[in-house]
Amino acid sequence: MNINFEVSLEDDIATAEVIELYKSNGWSSAEKPDKLMPALKNSDALVTARISGKLVGIGNAISDGSLVVYYPHMLVHPNQKGKGIGRAMMELLQQKYALFHQQMLTADIDAIGFYKSLGFERAGKTVPLWIYAGNEH
Repeated sequence: MNINFEVSLEDDIATAEVIELYKSNGWSSAEKPDKLMPALKNSDALVTARISGKLVGIGNAISDGSLVVYYPHMLVHPNQKGKGIGRAMMELLQQKYALFHQQMLTADIDAIGFYKSLGFERAGKTVPLWIYAGNEH
């Protein structure tokens, strides 16, 4: 099955379409649009995937601009997973930051294989640590 989708770096996204995508993935960020939208729009890079103009994927990068980039969000609509959309978005981001010293992310357990297929691996003996007010996305 060949699916036609368009992946691009953009920052012109509508709140309603973003919230719909986050809700479809069960991310609690959807309940905080007043914080989510500025966070996405202030990212160093924002990548989207669309099918016939409909937002079906989004990812972002935050960076110091020289050495380190962190990918905090990568979502694909559940009905569109497994079609190469997430891979295409991550590859576009990885191209942008190819010369950086570190590309970092924190992956859900179910996504580890996907990220490993893109070249990510556990960094030495590191363990992710965070202060987080909640137990969901």
